[in-house]
Amino acid sequence: MQKRRTLSVLVEDVPGVLAKVAGLFARRAFNIHSLAVGPSEVHGLSRITVVVYADAELLEQITKQLNKLINVIKIIELEPGSSVQREHLLIKVRADASARLQVTQAVELFRAKIVDVSTDSLTVEATGAADKLDALLSVLEPFGVREIVRSGTLAISRGAKSMSEKVLAEKPIK
Repeated sequence: MQKRRTLSVLVEDVPGVLAKVAGLFARRAFNIHSLAVGPSEVHGLSRITVVVYADAELLEQITKQLNKLINVIKIIELEPGSSVQREHLLIKVRADASARLQVTQAVELFRAKIVDVSTDSLTVEATGAADKLDALLSVLEPFGVREIVRSGTLAISRGAKSMSEKVLAEKPIK
């Protein structure tokens, strides 16, 4: 049974590594639901968060293929219950003078914030779990969505342990 899987991939921060990872998924016809990448807490390493829909067998295949890439340092699956997973959303909503109060109240209800105001629209920023952002979108949809920008999932394990601490203890990065 396919389910949502979140992989945290620690990679060397070198040109082309993201293209190699994304290319691996494309060559194997694995669909990426979301992809986010940025620097990690260790200089010279980046963290790629990949969300895919896969069963256990497909996930194992993906992981084995990723481990074959020379710039991949470590891969872990982040289970929803033992990790914090969030997305970031910017949404531009039609909001003339008559609708502005209703949109503002909806935004406050979701603990989002208005980051830009024009005469006929509001730009809203929200961070949270994917289902929270989906609910916010459904509430704002009747007002008229002009534009949406949504990040991929960012995820980190709960507790004190760090993905990179163990890796660096085993294999220091030069």
